Amino acid sequence: MTAWGFFTDLGLIAGLLLLGTIIRAKVSLIQRLFLPASIIAGIIGLAFGPSGFNLIPFSDQIGTYPGVLIAVVFGALPLVSPKINWKEISKRVGGMWAYSQAAMVLMWGGGLLFSLLVLNSIWGDLHNGFGLILAAGFVGGHGTAAAIGATFAQQGWEDATSLAMTSATVGILSAILIGLVFIKRGASKGHTNFIGNFDDLPKELQTGLVPKHLRKNVQTDTVSSISIDPYIFHGSIIAVVAMTGYYISSWVASLLPNLAIPAFSVAFLVGLAFKKVLSSTKADHYVSKDVINRISGSATDLLVAFGIASISLPVVLEYIVPLSILFAFGLFFAWTFFYILSRRFFQQHWFEKGIFTWGWTTGTVAMGIALLRIVDPELESNTLDDFGMAYIPIAPVEILIVTFAPLLIVNSQSWLFIGITLTFGLVIFVIAKMNGWFTFKRVPLTVTKTNVKIP
Repeated sequence: MTAWGFFTDLGLIAGLLLLGTIIRAKVSLIQRLFLPASIIAGIIGLAFGPSGFNLIPFSDQIGTYPGVLIAVVFGALPLVSPKINWKEISKRVGGMWAYSQAAMVLMWGGGLLFSLLVLNSIWGDLHNGFGLILAAGFVGGHGTAAAIGATFAQQGWEDATSLAMTSATVGILSAILIGLVFIKRGASKGHTNFIGNFDDLPKELQTGLVPKHLRKNVQTDTVSSISIDPYIFHGSIIAVVAMTGYYISSWVASLLPNLAIPAFSVAFLVGLAFKKVLSSTKADHYVSKDVINRISGSATDLLVAFGIASISLPVVLEYIVPLSILFAFGLFFAWTFFYILSRRFFQQHWFEKGIFTWGWTTGTVAMGIALLRIVDPELESNTLDDFGMAYIPIAPVEILIVTFAPLLIVNSQSWLFIGITLTFGLVIFVIAKMNGWFTFKRVPLTVTKTNVKIP
């Protein structure tokens, strides 16, 4: 592949991203589905690219880009992560942590258990890691789907990437379409505390376009452009971290082929080490979290668009029946946490916190926020604040799972992984019960409120 081949792929996906931005800004149906431009671009690329009508001349390398971009995303994570205050987290948001951590870890273990017990017994030729496709797409999203797919592909299961990307796409659509049904039903039955209407949402959330007076000032100039442009400076940091992760991963794979650690996980560790060096040399204030976040976000948008566009439709059709059953199990699992368990974890605002969790356990955190803004327009339930703090100790667990779950599967340790995740989930419930974060008694469904508007 030539340099121009790569640049052409980038230009094509950039054009689709611009088209997706226009569609989001102008088409009310798309706005109501909260579909980001990257999803729209990916779907158009899938429909008109090599797997569809073959009108968009992507190269045969577009399926490899998500594996590179996920290393960029993971390499940037440590550079913007806050310090962990365990005492404050336990005191303030213990319930949110237990609820969210249990939902995440049990979907990983539960999906694999369901697949091995049910799906693999019916379709004997299914890969033992098929059940991981559920959590990779639903809980993880397109980034985790790319990571899991790349790891399995490295171990010989090439179909995993297309299946995981399909899982992430179906998850996002389910998060919104089914979530809106839950909201409408919950509002009519009096389950919500402060319900809003889609038309009352800020225009920037509806269209994706931010008015001048609402635009934030981003701190970029930590270095002088006389020496180096700030964006190139920060991009260079992330590129070096991701590249180092790739080389270390390749080196380990050459020494221990059966213990090949994916590049994105090593990039995360390299990022941690780089952050430590910056802090020790007191140079960390030259690294702008705003710019790192923007670069990481840009890589994520490209990852999602390329990931969806590179889905192999023949592969998806080959697995369509077991895949559909797996998705149905995942939706039931997420509904259980939303409707059943949220009422036992949260004495206040169970619906708001539950619908937010439905959004991110089937789609992404962005989908959860979109649903939350409908039922809690002013964010009075403190759901986002609590989740933001609770997620700090959840993130390392998620990275460990994404890193080692595929490796355990390919080394015939599926049941060990299931045992670890289910035991961890049980321990979380015990801790929650001991600390009063969880009760077997349900809170009342109906709440008292005023100014209700059903969307």
